[in-house]
Amino acid sequence: MTRWLTPDEQRAWRSFLTATQLLNAQLDRELQRDSGIPHAYYEILVRLSEAPDRVLRMSELAQAAESSRSRLSHAVARLEDAGWVRRESCPTDRRGSFARLTDDGFAALDAAAPAHVESVRRHLIDRLSPTQIAQLEQISEAVVAGLRADGDVGPEPAPSGRAGRAVADGGYRDALDEACPEAPEAG
Repeated sequence: MTRWLTPDEQRAWRSFLTATQLLNAQLDRELQRDSGIPHAYYEILVRLSEAPDRVLRMSELAQAAESSRSRLSHAVARLEDAGWVRRESCPTDRRGSFARLTDDGFAALDAAAPAHVESVRRHLIDRLSPTQIAQLEQISEAVVAGLRADGDVGPEPAPSGRAGRAVADGGYRDALDEACPEAPEAG
């Protein structure tokens, strides 16, 4: 039996749907206008900038960016063409590969971040009270946790550092060796 939405639930759902669609479209328009970067590509650059040595296994990057592997592969190819990301093979797993944020990619992200953060602030954060911001976080976390528990989305990405800032210490080759398993990657 279908559990139809009540009028209050229907209004909340429609309001949420419209708000998220309009906000995502606005942020994407502004990022493209100001930096020439689609929002999905910006998110990939951010995830790489937050990773140790600015490198992630492609499967981990897809998970962190909430993207399918094929969609991520296409995006990384475009970012490679721009010189912002470089793919590197895994020395112990011929099927595995890594994405590495280049210095040019980090510079592009660093240049785009201030305007993007201001857009997020202007279009979302500044419109809410501190209580509403806390509620938005709680609501979002509840929805994400429920979807993950239902198996409808991938597992939770590994925790990351400050948005848009890379870990700048050395040891890149050590990170590759630690992240690259001896056995071929499944799936």
